[in-house]
Amino acid sequence: MSEPVRRPDWRFLLAHPAHFLALGCGSGLAPKAPGTFGTLFAWGSFLLFRPYVDDATLLTLLAIAYLGGIRLIDITGRALGDPDHGSIVWDEIVPFWLVLLLTPPGFAWQLAAFLLFRLFDIVKPQPARYFDQHVKNGFGVMADDLVAAAYTLLVLALGKIMLA
Repeated sequence: MSEPVRRPDWRFLLAHPAHFLALGCGSGLAPKAPGTFGTLFAWGSFLLFRPYVDDATLLTLLAIAYLGGIRLIDITGRALGDPDHGSIVWDEIVPFWLVLLLTPPGFAWQLAAFLLFRLFDIVKPQPARYFDQHVKNGFGVMADDLVAAAYTLLVLALGKIMLA
């Protein structure tokens, strides 16, 4: 029998660097809608660091954060007894940073990106649903949100074409 699922707290968050990052620097501790809070954290933090990082460097850092996230989530999921515990939000943060990097400038576009990303993360259209239901590890947790990011970017691109 597996370990029971824990409700993480600040002590858990600070017990290991992987927990701190996987729980989105604390945003995943939100009692309701932690995925939404994680995505909001991603948006706010992106606005803070974006002016200081060029596109190529940011893409490299995102690749590192994505691949490292697989391990962070594995470590934290095992500690929580659930590979996709709701408090784990690194899988929302990194793909949403990618979305914001590729989103047209302006608050309205960013808000649309936020709403679309949350919709696709919740609805989980295929192949996101496959990863969510059948790949119960850090790779699967990260992959389903990367799919949500791809759908978000597709809809934004179509919207931009239609508005041109």
